[in-house]
Amino acid sequence: MNTKALVAELIGTFTLIFIGVGAIAANSLSGGASGLTGIALAHGLAIAVMVSATGAISGGHLNPAVTIGLFCAQKIDAINAVGYVLAQCVGAVLAAFFIKLCVPADTLMAVGMGTPSLSAGITPTMGLLTEIILTFFLVFVVYGTAVDKRAHKMAGLFIGLTVTLDILMGGPISGAAMNPARHLGPALLGGGLQNMWIYWVGPVIGGILAAVTYKNILEQK
Repeated sequence: MNTKALVAELIGTFTLIFIGVGAIAANSLSGGASGLTGIALAHGLAIAVMVSATGAISGGHLNPAVTIGLFCAQKIDAINAVGYVLAQCVGAVLAAFFIKLCVPADTLMAVGMGTPSLSAGITPTMGLLTEIILTFFLVFVVYGTAVDKRAHKMAGLFIGLTVTLDILMGGPISGAAMNPARHLGPALLGGGLQNMWIYWVGPVIGGILAAVTYKNILEQK
C-alpha cells in the first residue's frame, strides 16, 4: 500500500470538507452574502487545487465514489482502493472536527454542520437520482481529464469546475454531495445521519456507471 498516496488522499479530502463546510458557515455568518454561487465555487476551487496538488501522488481521487468507480474500471487494485476510501473518510471526519474548533457552534447548528441533505419537497428517490447523475458527470470528467492517456494536463481545473456546476444545480435539491466522505464527516460530527444511504448508494452507482461507460466505450484500447 502506498503510504504517500494515502496521506495525499487524506489531506485532499480534508481540504474539501473543511472549505466546503466552512463556506456554508461563512455564508450564514455573512447573512447570505456568498449564496449558492459562492458555496459552489468554494467546493470547486478546493477540488481544483487539491486534485492538482495530489494528482502526481495518488491520482487525486479525494472521493470514495471516484475510487470505487476506478476500481471497477480496473484502474486501481483492491488493497489500494480500500486504503484510499479509509483515508478519505478519516480526512473528512478530521475536517469536520477541526471546523468545529474554527466556527461558532450556533452557526454550525444553524446550517446543520454543512451536511448535504434533501430540501423540503424532495423525496429520497429524487435525491438518489440527482446524486447518481451528478456523480456520473463528475467521474466521467475525472476519467476523461485525468485517467485517459489522451487527456490534456488540465484535470484539476475541469474536475473542480464540474463540482461547481453540479452544486449550482443539485445543491438546493440533494445538497450535491457527489462524494460519500463529503456527507460522512459532517454527518457524524453533528449533522445527523438521516438518509445517509442516499449519499453512499447514489454517488457509488454514478461513479461506477461513469467509469465503466468511459472504459468500455470511449477509452482508446
